[in-house]
Amino acid sequence: MEEKIVFCKGGGCTAKLGAGILDRVLSRLPKAEKDDNLLIGFDSKDDAAVYKVADDVAIVQTLDFFPPMVDDPYTFGKVAATNALSDIYAMGGEVKTALNIVCFPETMDLNILGEIMRGGSEKVIEAGGTLVGGHSIADTDVKYGLSVMGTVHPDKIYANNGGQPGDKLILTKRLGVGIICTANRVGEASPEAMNAALDSMTTLNKYAALAARKYTIHACTDVTGFSFLGHLHEMMDGKNSCIIEADKVPHFPEARDYADEFLLTAAAQRNRNYTGPFVTFENVPFSMEEVLFDPQTSGGLLIAVAPEDADKLEAELQEMGLPAAIVGTIIDKCDTEIRVIG
Repeated sequence: MEEKIVFCKGGGCTAKLGAGILDRVLSRLPKAEKDDNLLIGFDSKDDAAVYKVADDVAIVQTLDFFPPMVDDPYTFGKVAATNALSDIYAMGGEVKTALNIVCFPETMDLNILGEIMRGGSEKVIEAGGTLVGGHSIADTDVKYGLSVMGTVHPDKIYANNGGQPGDKLILTKRLGVGIICTANRVGEASPEAMNAALDSMTTLNKYAALAARKYTIHACTDVTGFSFLGHLHEMMDGKNSCIIEADKVPHFPEARDYADEFLLTAAAQRNRNYTGPFVTFENVPFSMEEVLFDPQTSGGLLIAVAPEDADKLEAELQEMGLPAAIVGTIIDKCDTEIRVIG
């Protein structure tokens, strides 16, 4: 297809509002009466809402959409859908249905929209779900995503803040896709780096989630726009602290090269401003700090697993071809919430 998507100012999860802004807005919303069937709502900063409908069934509900971060419409559709589907897996659920969310200029070639939706549909099918409809509006810029519904057993939900001291932290995908996409936008990313980033962003977290079910998982989240450290801060939830070994964190080496050239995003700096006060770095290069604050689009799962299961889960994920690694340990709460050591 000859026509390319015109970039918005921030594509993918770099287009998210900053965590600090959202905190201020959400804290002012009126509180409804407690519904005992609402197991997880927005007040917990979790990845999706969970509502119990029977003793053995709960509904997982989420939505996600954003502007494009790549030129090819079909690839953008796959990335956006993979990202939206991820929240279901982060909660321990299975995807059931999805609705398209579309913003599209009426003056643009409709074949582009068809390619975006084709990419999204293929990922919903791969997830085992069914695309059941959607909603579209005319807009000046392209945006696409999904509203997704899944199911989970009420006793097998992965909340993001249930980690316990001693748990090992496993990350299932490489970090740095935000930096690579930024470098690509200005023509500085290598084709190899961009292709590797796209492969990561279009890999469903379904497979990592299925492997995790065999083990004792105390908490899980997916790493997206608030960065590895931002989502880790949400996991600690003021109750625990953790130690991260920077050299164990899977990442794209090219992302560090581009960070050293200051090919950075405004979203990463918002992440640093918000989460930085909770983090101390010891012998960690600037480029690796930037990777840890980098907003991820369709990032991996960050899993808090019981220590006796950590090596087995890591090995199984690696045997599946995922770049998963044990990156740290949850400890009792102390003065430093997140300690990153080089």
